[in-house]
Amino acid sequence: MKTAIERIELTPGYSISRVLKGGWHLAGGHGAIDTQQAIEDMKAFVEAGITTFDCADIYTGVEELIGKFLKQYQEAFRSGELAPVQIHTKYVPDFDKLESLRKTDTEAIVDRSLMRLGVDRLDLVQFHWWDFNTPGYVEAALHLTELQQAGKIRNIGVTNFDGLHLKELVEAGVKIASNQVQYSVLDRRPEDDLYSIQEQHGISFLNFGSIAGGFLTDRYLSVPAPSPPFENRSLTKYRLIIEENGEWAFFQSLLRILRSIADKYEVGIAEVVARWGLQRPLVAGVIIGARNQRHLQKLKQLNGFSLEAEDLKIIGEHIQRAQGPSGPVFGLERDKAGKHGRIMKYNLNEK
Repeated sequence: MKTAIERIELTPGYSISRVLKGGWHLAGGHGAIDTQQAIEDMKAFVEAGITTFDCADIYTGVEELIGKFLKQYQEAFRSGELAPVQIHTKYVPDFDKLESLRKTDTEAIVDRSLMRLGVDRLDLVQFHWWDFNTPGYVEAALHLTELQQAGKIRNIGVTNFDGLHLKELVEAGVKIASNQVQYSVLDRRPEDDLYSIQEQHGISFLNFGSIAGGFLTDRYLSVPAPSPPFENRSLTKYRLIIEENGEWAFFQSLLRILRSIADKYEVGIAEVVARWGLQRPLVAGVIIGARNQRHLQKLKQLNGFSLEAEDLKIIGEHIQRAQGPSGPVFGLERDKAGKHGRIMKYNLNEK
């Protein structure tokens, strides 16, 4: 089976597609989900070479949905008709449970993910901690290491960890494969303090937010600034990131630059910004929340071009003039009283 999508070894012997199918949009916050259609879409993505799926323990119903896909096509996987898939999930303990978190709580969530997916071992568990002022995150990561040693987890990653706290985990002996972060032409906070430690310890980036929930597409070129309410949570979230960059006029000037580069390669703005992400140092892959298989043809185009040095220079010169966002990765979002934090849902693991 020939694939049109690049692949990379995230860890020795563990290969993923560099374009990952995101799962947040299947949790219901982006519209009603047709279960069978979602399963058929997953099959189409695998056939196209996008074999790595990203989900989470707190994405309502998504682990179960992927589990149904794996079960429905188990014979196709067994026979080799479908290429093997890689499922990346997360461990996101509830904010209200951080102070009392025990190893049994961590193991219970991991066991639940195994059951939902119908697998014997989780390919990658990405650990998130809501509040670094609350102790316990190092201990929780070490509990994941114990579960890895027990055979329940193949690889351990983190999500939304800044350099200071990632360093703590590494020094405690946690072997980390990847750090999933919001990273795009609109949000370059990962470049501030993570490059050095991740390069030193062989930790890759897995980028989300590459197309900013759809804002970094041709759809928003030359249109007035939209006002809330937005049609889904992604647009609510990324509209705030655009505001951190500056006025809507600044965003429009960025889109015009991206469109001129897209014309050169006969692709869309979304493909240019995804390609930009794939060409950043230490980036193993970009997570794209493509809702269905109609997006597949455009995603395949990512393997057909690379941005030239002049393209990267033009983009870089423009985004250097952005007002923000600044500070550590996920720092704005950790402020529960701030506009970014107020839209977060902090306690979803009991649902």
